[in-house]
Amino acid sequence: GYPWGSKSPSNSDPYNDAPNTGIVRSYDFTLTRGVLSPDGFEKSTFLVNDQFPGPTIEANWGDTIEVKVHNKISNPEEGTTLHWHGLRQLGTEWMDGVPTVSMCPIAPGGSYTYRFRANPYGTTWYHSHYSSQYVSGLWGPLIIHGPKNSDYDIDLGPVTLTDYYHREYLTILSEVMGTDGTKFRPASDNNLINGKMNFDCTGVTGTCKANAGLAKFQFTSGKRHRLRLINTGSAGIQKFSIDNHVMTVIANDFIPVEPYDTTVVTLSVGQRTDVIVEASNKPTDIFWMRSILSSGECTEPANQPYALAAVYYEKANTTAAPEFKSKAYSDTSEPCANDALTVTVPYHKMAVTKPATTVEVEVNFVVNATGHLVWTMDNSTYRGDLGNPLLLLAKTGQQSYKPELNVYDFGTNSSVRVILNNKTPTSHPWHLHGHEMYILAVGTGEWDGSIVNAGNPQRRDVQIMPAGGYLVVQWDSTNPGVWPFHCHIAWHLSAGLYLNVLENTDDIKNLDIPSTAYQNCRDWAAFKGTDLVPQIDSGL
Repeated sequence: GYPWGSKSPSNSDPYNDAPNTGIVRSYDFTLTRGVLSPDGFEKSTFLVNDQFPGPTIEANWGDTIEVKVHNKISNPEEGTTLHWHGLRQLGTEWMDGVPTVSMCPIAPGGSYTYRFRANPYGTTWYHSHYSSQYVSGLWGPLIIHGPKNSDYDIDLGPVTLTDYYHREYLTILSEVMGTDGTKFRPASDNNLINGKMNFDCTGVTGTCKANAGLAKFQFTSGKRHRLRLINTGSAGIQKFSIDNHVMTVIANDFIPVEPYDTTVVTLSVGQRTDVIVEASNKPTDIFWMRSILSSGECTEPANQPYALAAVYYEKANTTAAPEFKSKAYSDTSEPCANDALTVTVPYHKMAVTKPATTVEVEVNFVVNATGHLVWTMDNSTYRGDLGNPLLLLAKTGQQSYKPELNVYDFGTNSSVRVILNNKTPTSHPWHLHGHEMYILAVGTGEWDGSIVNAGNPQRRDVQIMPAGGYLVVQWDSTNPGVWPFHCHIAWHLSAGLYLNVLENTDDIKNLDIPSTAYQNCRDWAAFKGTDLVPQIDSGL
């Protein structure tokens, strides 16, 4: 039998009903800087155990995941963290991996052991949350196996979709955080599937070799294949498709949904969608897998938005490329919007109730007093303190915080509704840590107060908020802590588009935060004392 026993997507909630398997899945990661050319252009990048993308972590729902992380990043040295995207971290927020909030950065030469429950189940990823560090390669897939809501024969594993930059993140970030408004929206250079794509080296300065190679996948005729799509990028919205094949969506982020068919899947940064694809063609066939970065003012720019991979049936010539039979679908979906909330119905039904409190927050951007363009939430730009994580301060009973820490204290309210009003001309993928969000309404203009499918609204941990529009979300306050609530575009987050959800302060005082969390901060303070750590952004 399965470790989750009789629990199924219909009778259990992925977030709240995890079994306790008693099994520990242990990993040991060494983070370094190296030189790679995944698309043919040679560049400095971050590596996890000498790999890009980083190794895939796998566990069963209810297992314990333990990852010992060694910071061997050099030339130059940098702090780092790893964040486990979307995991609940119930009672273990100090393992969430967010500098300035749940932990101090791991100092160069230092190590830190993360230990947390594999909960909820489904498809996700891990990434550095230190500045915009993950833009330069510090990420990898994370798969938590759990109950099935749809039958399939073969799990093909993660399919990562990544807008890719040839310059190092700090070079780009220094421009984004500068005073030249023309550099506020940096364009990506390429688009990768599972870390691979070709690049046209014509006229390129630097070492570049054409035909670096594409990712390859095998389909077996007559079989149903599960693909775990993950937008592991920095800024762009991905439009994913497979020529000549229809995809059946079975999960969005960590939430199994009533299956529905589509030819194009939209994924903004941090979002995941699990699909099933039936291999209904000939054993010798070859088709293109595609992912295209959306274009327009409502999203971030891309110099080369097209990613390709090859899908080979079991008897196909794997040295050949797809030919005329492989035909791309026409994409008629909105460029900067997820599937309609009327379509995405959670398998496990959970009605939304009247919230204990409601807050309205305005998202905007301004040129500040020093001439820098920054993002704001209710006219405040987040800037954290790498050496004083908010969770550790809240543990001491601290009641008041500096305005730039954007702390929203929701007290003991049992549930919170947030109405985000986007006053900017671009979309934002909005992410909440430590909770499953009910997505109540999304659209352009002003919210009219109506809720889509109140008896069982879409739930997920990232949702696109449209340009000039609104996003209405709600969550249950069942996880005491200081939780990040932010845009997941790396450049927007670094420029302060972020707030903290302070939840159940009295219960935070009772959290059993281990001594290693405090020692990690002492180690960071010792390193920071060398004055080698200029903080040019929010810290995230």
